[in-house]
Amino acid sequence: MSVDGLALSILGPAFIVGLLVLLTHVPLGQEVLKRGIIFIDLAIAQIAGLGVILAYHFGWEAHGWEVQLAALSAALLGALGLSWMEKRWGKHQEALIGITFILAATASLLLLANNPHGGDSLKDLLVGQILWVTWGQLLPVALVASFILLIWFNFRQKLGHVGFYCLFALAVTSSVQLVGVYLVFASLIIPALGSVDRSRPLLVGFFIGALGYGLGLILSSLFDLPSGAVIVWSIAVTALLFKFLVANKQLMPR
Repeated sequence: MSVDGLALSILGPAFIVGLLVLLTHVPLGQEVLKRGIIFIDLAIAQIAGLGVILAYHFGWEAHGWEVQLAALSAALLGALGLSWMEKRWGKHQEALIGITFILAATASLLLLANNPHGGDSLKDLLVGQILWVTWGQLLPVALVASFILLIWFNFRQKLGHVGFYCLFALAVTSSVQLVGVYLVFASLIIPALGSVDRSRPLLVGFFIGALGYGLGLILSSLFDLPSGAVIVWSIAVTALLFKFLVANKQLMPR
């Protein structure tokens, strides 16, 4: 165990970016759960990641605007494709989402097959680089999150299928390069499940996610473990404990 990693300059931006991710992913995750399209986030996140890998394949700068554009374009195309499939083959939507995810994932593997740093690139895509987030990266993320929330809470009834998928693609694209595919999925689905049937589901979901991010960052720093993986487990355990403790409290005699 080491406390050397417990530095505000490292954990501060990481925790704030986690909160920004949760601001958009908690309401969108609850909508995903409601629609029964649980794995859409994995599919679109993987497609956005494929866009990033394609950009790297063409030699574009890792943090340049071309990479961001490639990721967003790939995610939007994937979102439009999934929206079209939902209208045409709605009863097979989950299977089609799964197939889309597998195709995007294996395409990424093929593109990285001859890359000497392919393993590292794939790891970064899956588990993210949340500890490498800097204070300077937070403002663009906050602006994107504000735009998504503005659209969601004011116009979600008018979005329709295509609008929802496109907004979802924008949210996932803005987060997948920072926190990785696994944390995108965890941030969307686990707090949504943990807040089911609660009186204030958005607040409960955000609390579960925020506590999970905070605990995960501290534990991963203390024990020198991969932050993304530890945060996923922390969010899951927090949601499970919350469901168990609240359920027990409700069952106690008054």
